[in-house]
Amino acid sequence: MKHCLERIGRFDGALNAFVSVTEDRALAQAAEADRRIAAGDATTLTGVPIAHKDIFCTAGVRTSCGSRMLDNFIAPYDATVVERLDAAGAIMLGKTNMDEFAMGSSNETSFYGAVLNPWDHDTVPGGSSGGSAAAVAARLVPGATGTDTGGSIRQPAALSGITGLKPTYGRVSRYGMIAFASSLDQAGTLTRTAEDAALLLEAMAGFDSRDSTSLDEPVPAYSQAIEEPLEALTIGVPENFFDEGLDAGNAAAVTAALGELQKHGATLKRIRLDNVHLSVPAYYVVAPAEASSNLSRFDGVRYGYRSPEAMNDDLNAFYKRNRGEGFGAEVRRRILIGAWVLSTGYYDAYYLKAQKVRQLISSDFARAFDEVDIVAGPTTPTPAFGLGQKTGDPVQMYLNDIYTIGANLAGLPAMSVPCGFSGGLPVGLQLIGPHLSEARLLQTAHHFQRATDWHARVPPGYD
Repeated sequence: MKHCLERIGRFDGALNAFVSVTEDRALAQAAEADRRIAAGDATTLTGVPIAHKDIFCTAGVRTSCGSRMLDNFIAPYDATVVERLDAAGAIMLGKTNMDEFAMGSSNETSFYGAVLNPWDHDTVPGGSSGGSAAAVAARLVPGATGTDTGGSIRQPAALSGITGLKPTYGRVSRYGMIAFASSLDQAGTLTRTAEDAALLLEAMAGFDSRDSTSLDEPVPAYSQAIEEPLEALTIGVPENFFDEGLDAGNAAAVTAALGELQKHGATLKRIRLDNVHLSVPAYYVVAPAEASSNLSRFDGVRYGYRSPEAMNDDLNAFYKRNRGEGFGAEVRRRILIGAWVLSTGYYDAYYLKAQKVRQLISSDFARAFDEVDIVAGPTTPTPAFGLGQKTGDPVQMYLNDIYTIGANLAGLPAMSVPCGFSGGLPVGLQLIGPHLSEARLLQTAHHFQRATDWHARVPPGYD
């Protein structure tokens, strides 16, 4: 634990991966871990240092969502994810930086500034869970939590060269996780290996009566399941994931990774997901619509940012000033889009149609899983891009999630594992499975990582 705190102190000034470092809390938890170990009451995670994305409420610790709006918000309770990992003996070292309210693909929209990619400080680590991804990639912590609404675990995992897991929607409780888009948000893990992801997911997953979307399903022993022999799998490879938008280096790395899985007995089958190209436009109707509703509570009245000038305003101007100053440009953009598509005259033309497209995408995956066990392909179309490269073009930024959004719209489990490099930067292989198939995905990733060492590569200067 002290080793990790020392590395955070040494490296985070450059990376900007942490919003808060909770050293006093960590020392108290470490003392409790020592007591449990001495008493023979330790579990697998007892004493393991982790970090939480700053979207999870943590009692007595600031929970900012990377926003000026919540810069002064001290959560009065723990999110279920935090609660369960605490109970398992994990030690929280701090809260990680993120795109504001999880809206972004590069971790450049944070009120606290951009996070840098440990592999190249001139590039982004991905977003919105970029702080967690950079912290794990730089070996500041062995694991961290994240959230994935349209790829925000898998995309930064791919760009930062680590393992990122988004479970089935409802597999992990959303209680205490500040909402962006409630029908899409899912908590998950960012770790170096699939084995580590399995250990964290075991502790995090399970039914929670406080979350109406939580699945009442037993939690498998993921850490044991991954050790089972990898049976012959039929892996679906979507032809439309390998289009002209895919970087040649990414394509080569992913193709080589699929070949490695073939060596372990997997059968590759070409498939088509006919409506997956509509994922981005459908997502950017549904997600902003839900965001406009979820973020309406932040008005500076009960809590959150209140402009020093607002007390001189009438009520309408008071709300406008607080929200206009408290939210960043990307959050304001999505709130406006969401309010517009839900408005009279546009609801049927946009929101309702997007929900129909969402069902078509879900049906495409369901048909594919009648023929194959998992779907595999690239996580991102390119390796990490330069800081500021896409901030002036929101559409180009949104397209970076083109391969990941479909799994969120369908509520499917998916993960990204390191599979090579393109131009000296990491590339991720994405694995997508049917609902509640996390064990199979983790098992596949674990056997792939036993045969390769991409996950063991450390950014220069951080070893």
